[in-house]
Amino acid sequence: QVHLVESGGGLVQPGGSLRLSCAASGSISSILVRGWYRQAPGKQREVIAIITNDGITDYADSVKGRFTISRDNAKNTVDLQMNSLKPEDTAVYYCNAVASLRSYWGQGTQVTVSS
Repeated sequence: QVHLVESGGGLVQPGGSLRLSCAASGSISSILVRGWYRQAPGKQREVIAIITNDGITDYADSVKGRFTISRDNAKNTVDLQMNSLKPEDTAVYYCNAVASLRSYWGQGTQVTVSS
């Protein structure tokens, strides 16, 4: 079992920045891939950034050049640095981990980009 807890969401003006963090506990050694997803009202959940155990990253086109995913293995955290935020980035952001062929989710954190 893997337990994920997100933090760092909130309200920010367009063009601003936020940093989300996801702390993992439990069967950490079994995690293969970690990532961030988001779900806007009335839309499906979408993947926006992933990072593998080897440090390989990938991003959705909508966030490339603005968002950066990183991991701290000592703290078992994965962060998402979000810059140049736009109103369309407003969503609930979820942390994800894939371990032992199972997908685990955090509870989600709200990000609202508005003036």
